[in-house]
Amino acid sequence: MPRTVAITASIMLALIVGTTVAAHAQQALQLEATVPLGNVQGRIDHMAIDVPRARLLVAELGNNSLGVIDVRQRTVVHRISGLSEPQGVGYVRSTDTVYVANGGDGSLRLFDGATYAEAMRLKLGDDADNVRVDSEANRVIVGYGNGALAVLDAASRSKLADIRLKGHPESFQLAERGSRAYVNIPNTHDIAVVDLKGAGQIGAWPMRLGANFPMALDEAAGRVLSVFRSPARLGVFAMQDGNMVASPETCGDADDIFLDATRHRAYVSCGSGAIDVIDTKDSDYRRIARIPTISGARTALFSPELDRLFLATRAQRGEPASIRIYRPTP
Repeated sequence: MPRTVAITASIMLALIVGTTVAAHAQQALQLEATVPLGNVQGRIDHMAIDVPRARLLVAELGNNSLGVIDVRQRTVVHRISGLSEPQGVGYVRSTDTVYVANGGDGSLRLFDGATYAEAMRLKLGDDADNVRVDSEANRVIVGYGNGALAVLDAASRSKLADIRLKGHPESFQLAERGSRAYVNIPNTHDIAVVDLKGAGQIGAWPMRLGANFPMALDEAAGRVLSVFRSPARLGVFAMQDGNMVASPETCGDADDIFLDATRHRAYVSCGSGAIDVIDTKDSDYRRIARIPTISGARTALFSPELDRLFLATRAQRGEPASIRIYRPTP
């Protein structure tokens, strides 16, 4: 084959592959709207959803505030100011209460879900971080400090227990069946297995990869999904014993992963400027799309009830901070 013909064929093949990848990306997630957050500066951390009101709760860490977005109207309707580096957010439907964990002063602050008036403040400890809500047991679990999970009763708003860990808990997930929690602990390079009823750690899975931050559970498949930053890979582990069953590459600087059970997908949001869409039906967990975003946009939230993926983007290069709303397809 002549050299010019070969070059032309290679260019055509690259164009076809690029077009195919772009088509898959468009089919997986479609950008539906962008909601400006206004004058919000600095890093944006985790989010939660008030489903009955269709309101997104955004921890504006660098701005020391919590933004409240009406998802239907696609506008900011309220902002709670005067926080101290808010990191984790949770919404408890049974008591209509918003929980905000503050890394700066170690407080857990409770707000009325209708008026956003502060209802209570608890002192947990340094680096109060991720918040998880156990609706079945009506409990709230918060990670904090050099290694602890605080377990609170949502009805009485009192602390039931402190579960000690060997390092600061990053993302952790609660099993829907049983009383177990699985906790990413990056500085000890393991995943801790916790019995919430027994109030203690009952196991640890050593990791061969480093910096395990985001986590999701696929209980139907019996899998724990943990994303690593060094190297950038998705670790898939058997829930019963921690054995690794897959470790595909992902985008870099991941901070969130969510399961879309309806479509058998996982969404991984990365600070490198991408969202990876992973097929969870097959055992190899292959990536089926990579959605370009912007650098630093690494925190996200998928709401199965609203069937939308929300991505937080910080203010940069003259562009205001915003929330991008993606609609999964088909």
